[in-house]
Amino acid sequence: MGNVEKADAGLFKPGSKLKHKKSGGFYKILVLANMEANLNPAYVYESMQTHDFWIRPKTEMEDGRFELLLE
Repeated sequence: MGNVEKADAGLFKPGSKLKHKKSGGFYKILVLANMEANLNPAYVYESMQTHDFWIRPKTEMEDGRFELLLE
């Protein structure tokens, strides 16, 4: 399990609130996890509008499509 990333290894920390630049949606980061199939890191996050849960690869979350909201 040497490749597994820790929850504090991501750009966004649990509890961070983000805005998706294209859709305008607001989301809250729950945890940085690992995909079972390949152990690639992925964020688990929640829509602040619908309360749906989503999983997206870490590389996509951190590529500029999300903006960190400062409180």
